[in-house]
Amino acid sequence: MPEPRWLDDAEFRAWIGYRRMRLLLDAEVGRDLLADSGLSMPDYDVLSALTSSEGHRRRLTELADRMLWSKSRLSRHISRMEQRGLVAREECENDARGAVVVLTQDGLRTIQKAAPLHVESVRRHFIDMLSAEQLDALGTIAESVLARLVPDGASGMER
Repeated sequence: MPEPRWLDDAEFRAWIGYRRMRLLLDAEVGRDLLADSGLSMPDYDVLSALTSSEGHRRRLTELADRMLWSKSRLSRHISRMEQRGLVAREECENDARGAVVVLTQDGLRTIQKAAPLHVESVRRHFIDMLSAEQLDALGTIAESVLARLVPDGASGMER
């Protein structure tokens, strides 16, 4: 077994800083989202993905892949969102075993109301703290890492 390539001080600082920043940032933005709109981050992710999909609909399996969730986990979450009237489930036209998740009018109104407050939270806790150069560097870093992690080009960075 080869000798581990331990992180040097600069690498360790970058890695631990990224991990801690991501955890704290996700928690802060998630708290704001819940307080402002009553949505969890997974709720927002589902609604956002459906909003940007043609016809405001997406196959359950595609949505699960996008969210990096198992189909069963997402299915349970979608059931809770259905109970709140945010989404509906329809049979897939070309696959009797498949399901399509559809954004309801209530879901659309909810995401339209939540989005401006969510973007403001993202700006307040992240974007506005960085210079244009830092944002450009971070975008480049994200693209480089995602290109290796998602080789088919579906990085999730599209709008």
